[in-house]
Amino acid sequence: MEKAYRIKKNSDFQKIYKKGKSVANRQFVVYTLKNEYEHFRLGISVSKKIGNAVTRNRIKRAIRENFKVHKQDMISKDIIVIARQPAKNMSILEIQGSLEHVLKIAKVFNKRIK
Repeated sequence: MEKAYRIKKNSDFQKIYKKGKSVANRQFVVYTLKNEYEHFRLGISVSKKIGNAVTRNRIKRAIRENFKVHKQDMISKDIIVIARQPAKNMSILEIQGSLEHVLKIAKVFNKRIK
């Protein structure tokens, strides 16, 4: 994912946690906050409690891939995705399905996604 689409600074994360809205399902928590850019920005958080580096990176890759697929369908918001414990036992397709579900609840798609 290109640099412009990433949230890296701790201050940005904290601002979104404090002022943003959150929605969740069993596998993910999503925080959203309107931004001043013409595109979305993504921050991903996968705790060490979820598993070793291989497991955490697999989950992060699946999340990033889902956002690449839906890049054109996203509203310009700052989005933070936090993975929960059940996500570690899921396949990449299951992760993407669950993530799409929680993103629909968060209303970050600008089009109808099936």
